[in-house]
Amino acid sequence: MIIKTIVIIAFILIIISLGSALLHLVKHRSDEDSKKTVRALTFRITLSVVLFIFVFIMIRTGMYTPHGIGIRMHAPKPSASAMPAPQNTPASN
Repeated sequence: MIIKTIVIIAFILIIISLGSALLHLVKHRSDEDSKKTVRALTFRITLSVVLFIFVFIMIRTGMYTPHGIGIRMHAPKPSASAMPAPQNTPASN
């Protein structure tokens, strides 16, 4: 539960930083606001990289186990010999 909370907070901070950069980019055209835009985007990129490394470490140490569609896509498929043969039966009316 704590890992989900950390990830959610990081995503919220990334969105806020991106919004802040957009605000400084669109609303103001001065040189100082340009520096604020760069700082906000740098913070967003840094936070994204830290979040990626955090999730990678959590998966590698086994503290977090991925689940969902990615696991189902990469799960080993049953062999053809293990599956029962289809039976052809005439349809009854």
